[in-house]
Amino acid sequence: MTITYEWRGDFDNTALNALHAAGFGYQTLDVDWLARVRRHSLGWVCARYDGDLVGFVNVAWDGGVHAFILDTVVALGHRHSGIGAGLVAEAARQARTAKCEWLHVDFEDDLRSFYFDACGFKPTTAGLIAL
Repeated sequence: MTITYEWRGDFDNTALNALHAAGFGYQTLDVDWLARVRRHSLGWVCARYDGDLVGFVNVAWDGGVHAFILDTVVALGHRHSGIGAGLVAEAARQARTAKCEWLHVDFEDDLRSFYFDACGFKPTTAGLIAL
């Protein structure tokens, strides 16, 4: 299985909305992802298998040295094959190229092993306010 990763790759909003709905377990929405990431993100990574979008991660940033991993998702039939770690690795490489010094992520507890073991993140103290 050959997976390609593309930084700031073009994608179809319908395909990304379907990927998100399946990956996060909600109904398909009509989000203009392309407009959103172009406006708010340092970049994003698309993973493709035979031209189909099978993974995605958004890299938001503060315009300086902090970048943030958001919305990491891999198609259900392609999980546990290294695609998610590949998405994050490319996101980290591109954030480093953009002179970011920190790459942040927050996640639910069941993803702890993925982010710490597979992707190399380190535990840190953080805070959160639910709004």
